[in-house]
Amino acid sequence: MAMTKVLDDVKPAEPEAMAVASYLFHGFSDPSRLAILQHLALGEHRVVDLTGHLGLAQSTVSKHLACLRDCGLVESRPEGRASVFSLMHPEATLKVLAAAEQLLALTGDAVALCPVYGADGSATHTPDAVAHPAEAPARADRTTRASS
Repeated sequence: MAMTKVLDDVKPAEPEAMAVASYLFHGFSDPSRLAILQHLALGEHRVVDLTGHLGLAQSTVSKHLACLRDCGLVESRPEGRASVFSLMHPEATLKVLAAAEQLLALTGDAVALCPVYGADGSATHTPDAVAHPAEAPARADRTTRASS
C-alpha cells in the first residue's frame, strides 16, 4: 500500500489503499489516543500508570488502548495481573507524530478553525468508512440526531 508517490509516478493511490490509510489515521484522531501514544513513546506503561498521567478513567484508557491495539499501533504483555503496553513500531510512530507537528506548524490556525473538525466544530461528520467498529453505534446515533 503506497499513499505517497514519487515524482515520476502520477497515478493516484488505489481506493483500497486510501481506505486502509484512513483507518490508520482514525487511530490518531482522538486527543486521548494521541496522549497515550506520546506516553508510550517514553516507554512501557500499565493502564493504571496511564490513567494517573492522563487523568482519565480506567475504562476510557482501556477503550483507547483497545483501538490502538486493533490498529496495530500498540501491543501488550502480561506482567502479574496487569498488562504492560508499548508501541509496536516506536520509530515509525514518532516519525508520524513529528510529521504531524511539522504540518500543523505550516498550516497555522487552519486546522483549529476547520468548521467540521476544528476547535469550534462539532466533529459529528465522521465518514462511515473510517469509523472504528467499537464507535459505530455511537456514530450512527450522532448522525441520526444531526440529520433530524
